[in-house]
Amino acid sequence: MACAASAAVATVGLAVSPAAAAPAAPATTTQAEPGGACTAADLGTRHPYIKSSEVTPTITHFKGWYVTEGSTGTQSVNTSVQTTISVSVGLTGNVEGSFEFETLGKVGASLGLNVQVNYTSTSSTSTSVTWNFRNPGYYGLYKGTKKVTGTYGSLNCNRVQQGDGSWALKWIEGADTGSYTTFTTLEEGAVRCEDKVPANSIMRKAQDLLDCGSATATAKHPAGPVPSAKAAEAGHEAEKAAKAEKSVKTTGSPAPATRAALDCQPAVYKIDVPGKPLNWSAPLLANDGIRLRESNWTSAHLDNWRLCNVTERNGVIEASLWNWGNGGCATVPADIANQEQAYLTTATCGEDDLQRFYIYRDVPGSSKIGVQNKYTGFMMGHDRYADGELIRQYSSGRQDGTGTYTLTGV
Repeated sequence: MACAASAAVATVGLAVSPAAAAPAAPATTTQAEPGGACTAADLGTRHPYIKSSEVTPTITHFKGWYVTEGSTGTQSVNTSVQTTISVSVGLTGNVEGSFEFETLGKVGASLGLNVQVNYTSTSSTSTSVTWNFRNPGYYGLYKGTKKVTGTYGSLNCNRVQQGDGSWALKWIEGADTGSYTTFTTLEEGAVRCEDKVPANSIMRKAQDLLDCGSATATAKHPAGPVPSAKAAEAGHEAEKAAKAEKSVKTTGSPAPATRAALDCQPAVYKIDVPGKPLNWSAPLLANDGIRLRESNWTSAHLDNWRLCNVTERNGVIEASLWNWGNGGCATVPADIANQEQAYLTTATCGEDDLQRFYIYRDVPGSSKIGVQNKYTGFMMGHDRYADGELIRQYSSGRQDGTGTYTLTGV
């Protein structure tokens, strides 16, 4: 592995910290807002903000049903699946971390809707609707909900230069964005072509599936089910869309293309817990992870890191973290990348967003940082301060400030 010096070292402006840096300040208790103040303890955290939202009345189950004079009264009708809605946040679709819960909570609050904030889905099997038919006619029995989709961004703490040239820590728009899907409480009912219903309502969507005006809708039928060509077509399109989405999520990305060499800055760092002896140490074994260790004569450069292929955008560094000891790059294992608290390890350096990290910095004069994985958007941290403790990813970071580290020049 060849590491060539890069001119980026002059433009990035990383400060070298003293060996004994001051402990991180307590995490802020104020609400994260764009441009709001944050503290060094917030460098390893992130919070969502909602960029866009769309609410779409959606029918999940439907059945066309004809009622004759002799078949009025209460009946239970099995409806067929039109579409299945699953709650998801981000690329992985999981809802298991604090960032995902907070995202969906903000969606509901911003729209004034009671939306699902846990991983769940509407039923993917036929379900029954019981209804009291008072009059004969052509009915559409349905179950439906309001599907809520949109995009989110993240707020991260980073240094910002003020108009007078001074620096301050503020919440800025982070580099990572994603999409979400959720839905409101399910409703069920029955509707006829002649019923007056609100526009853009769930009931109106069900009425549309009756295909009012068609020969099927206007003809007389025996009591019981009436096939709706429009409902069948809508269900088929929903199924195709769901299969396409599933295919994208399960295919995954190809194996990373390996690099013959990295363009690395000459500076070498330890990634320390501020003011304490333990720092990030790369594994010797392929199936192990990066752990907190105390540097000594046995460290063999496993605690030495270089920033490689560095870019900077809006004051936020993006870099690969190359380890001097084992020649690998820090990464989140691909098979567990969607998991809260997945551990960090090293692998053969390659063109892979799992090996790229955003680095959020304290004001000049301090080299406290927060580290975020580019692909997952999760922040790096550790469960507890202890020798041998794994470095892990947390969707919102560590709110107690333990996700703030220090780059100490070696």
